[in-house]
This record gives sequence, structure tokens and C-alpha cells, in this order.
Amino acid sequence: MDPTSQTDETHHLAQEHSDDHDHQLARKHTDDDDHHHHHSPQTTDPFSILLQPIQWLQMLSSQINPSFIFGVVLVYGLSQGFSGSFFKVVTDYYWKDVQKVQPSVVQLYIGLYYIPWVMKPVWGILTDVFPVKGYRRRPYFVLAGVLGVASSLMVALNGNLSAVTALIFLVGATAAMAIADVTIDACIAKNSIEIRSLASDLQSLCAFCSSAGALVGYSTSGFFVHHLGAQGALGVLAIPPVLVTVLGFMIYEERTTRLPSQKKRAVGKVVVAVKGMYKTIKFPQVWKPSLYMYLSLALSLSTHEGMFYWYTDPKAGPAFSQEFMGIIYAIGAMASIVGVLIYHKTLKDYPFRTLIFFSQLLYSISGMLDLIFIFRWNLGLGIPDSFFVIMEECVSRIVSRLRWMPMIVLSTRLCPLGIEGTFFALLMCIDSLGALSAKWGGGMLLHLLRV
Repeated sequence: MDPTSQTDETHHLAQEHSDDHDHQLARKHTDDDDHHHHHSPQTTDPFSILLQPIQWLQMLSSQINPSFIFGVVLVYGLSQGFSGSFFKVVTDYYWKDVQKVQPSVVQLYIGLYYIPWVMKPVWGILTDVFPVKGYRRRPYFVLAGVLGVASSLMVALNGNLSAVTALIFLVGATAAMAIADVTIDACIAKNSIEIRSLASDLQSLCAFCSSAGALVGYSTSGFFVHHLGAQGALGVLAIPPVLVTVLGFMIYEERTTRLPSQKKRAVGKVVVAVKGMYKTIKFPQVWKPSLYMYLSLALSLSTHEGMFYWYTDPKAGPAFSQEFMGIIYAIGAMASIVGVLIYHKTLKDYPFRTLIFFSQLLYSISGMLDLIFIFRWNLGLGIPDSFFVIMEECVSRIVSRLRWMPMIVLSTRLCPLGIEGTFFALLMCIDSLGALSAKWGGGMLLHLLRV
């Protein structure tokens, strides 16, 4: 993440993380992993502020292998951040302009995008108990890269695809993102357990890279749709998977040796992993946050496609252009970075319950902004459509980040050693299942309202 405090403060932060790491080596499996930051007098040197992110990354790289840090930046920044945001805007235009599908149907289609994310425990089990050539993570980065390239190019280069065939390939593209994501998440969970004092920093790095990548993706999506068309713009999505494939060959991972006779033990390991997940999820400290994660998303019905069609409708809606739609989401991504900064600098040491309660309360209130915009009450208040929609996007993004960051940090700390990839994937699967429920619930609502 990109801290905004001063150089001497970061020096103390790095030193404290180093001290915590030394203690953690002696008590790796204990729960006493809390640490506190000591703030030094602030300076006003702009150059020092600009050096903050570099020094922070150097601190992380000094305690964790630099290739892992590069992997986080690549997967969260390019594969998840850029590709995810670019994919969102371009596919909206693809269904609307190329396939000419109604918004209620598109909403159901988009719900299917979440199936590979719901299957994250499966990918997690594969990375945990089925190594390839002695490697548990590398081969799955390669698999994700190849799948992503193939799926993107099939849609971009074929203009006669049926809606169902296009949907299959687009789900394949999201599967590539999900596999890369669960693989790097397994690495993150492992490092968060081994160096617990850096758990919040790693999640801040992930969130910052994801938001920065999303900023670039949203900023450029409207431009590419305007100049290449929605279908041609999908070809751009083949670039990040190529780099993910390269990551599979360069990320540091210790090779495990296994005899052919030991392959039979893989099934036993799957059983152990499933039993471990079942045993862990039964603890109230685990299933209660998991249930909250699901309900907080599932009960927030999403009508994004209906809103998108209305945003771009020249008669009924404000008729926003392709470029402006990208700008809206890009500014939202910047607001998301602000949310990460707020959490990392001021809120990460607060109790989880307090953070989650107030962030959920703010999230509920921010949802009323859509209602104000639909009824055009903003015009009655003298607020232009363009300004109001940007303000609405910023508020919802900041609040969403503040709501989600503590849950992610808590999730990494709940993962048991040995099945960290599988269990973290299970927790993220619950998140995706909640999003799928919200999408399909919103799609049914749009259908009932004949939108």
C-alpha cells in the first residue's frame, strides 16, 4: 500500500515489523501477534512523502522474498485489478451492443461469472495437495495464464459467437482470474501466518495494487471500447494472463520431492484438508464472521446492469458516454485507494467489531444515493447528474473498502497451517457466493419489474 505518513515514521514501522518478526520466530504458533506503531514527528518534505511507498516495499521485500511481492503486484494489480475492472466495463457494452441482451438477462449471465470464484476451495485444494513436478503454486499460475489468454482471444477474434458460447468463454476468463487469485492468496496466507505482524501490511498491499490496477482499467476501458468496439477491446484482456504465465516460471517456491508411490496419498490429503476445513469452520469464531460476510453481500441486491443501461440510455437516462462511464469507475477506483489509506493509517488497530458495525451502517446509508439519483432529486437540489454520480461512486467505494478490509485481515488469521490455501479460498468462496446471490436476486427483481 501507499502510506502517506513521513519517512521517519516508516523507518520506525519497518523496525517494529522486524522486531516483531524476530519474536514471531520464537512463538510462531501463538496468538500474541499484536503490535503497535510509534509515530514520530511529521515533516513536510514532499520528496520524503514520495519515498514512502518505495521504503515500505523495501521493508516488505527485506522480510519476504521479492518475487512474492512481485507476484502480489502482478496478480492483484494486473490480473485482478486491471483485468477485473476492464472486463466489467467492456463486457457490459459487449452484452448491450454486440449481443443485444436485456439487462435482466445480463444480470443473470453476470451471476455466472462468480461460479469460478465460488469454486475457489477446489482450486485451493488443488494447490495445497496436488503439486505438479514438485511445485504447489507455480503450475497453477501457468494454468491460469494459458486459460486467460485462450478465453479472451476466442471472444475477441470471433464475431459470430452465440450468447451461450460467448458466456462460456467469458466465464473461462473469470476462471483464469480466480485460479491466479487463489494461488497468490495461498502464498499470502502462508506468509501472514509465518510473519503475523505483516498480515495487515500484506492485505494493504493487495488492496492498493487492486485499486491502482482498477484505476488504470476503468480509465482506459471507455477509450478502447470507443476505438476498438466492445468485442475488439476484449483482446486487451489477453495481455495480463501472459504475464501471469511468466510469473509461474519465476516466483520463488521450494520444490518438494515425491515418489510415484506417494501419489496415492494425495487423496488422503484431500480428505484431511476437507476434514480440517470442516473442523475449523465449526468454531464460532470462524462461522459467525463467515455468515456475516455472506449476509452482508447477499442482502444487498445488485441492480448494476439495470443502472448501466439507464446510465447510457439517451431517452430515459442521463445518456453518459463510453468515455465518461470509464471515468466514473476510474474515480471510484481512486476513492477505493483512499479507503485503503484510511484503513491502513488510522483504523487497522481498532477492534474488528467496532469497524464492521460502523462501516456496515455507513454502507446501508450510502445505498440510498441510488434512490436519490433514480428519482432525479439531485436536479431539484441543483446538483448535475455527472457530479452526483461521481460523488455517489466515491462514497460507495470508500465505505465498501472500509467494510471489507478488516474481514480480509481476519480471514487470513483464521487459516490453519497446512491447508491455508484451501481454507482462505473457502472464506473467499463465501464472499463470491454472497455476490452471486446479490446479482441473481437483483436480476430477478429487474425481471419482475420488467426492466
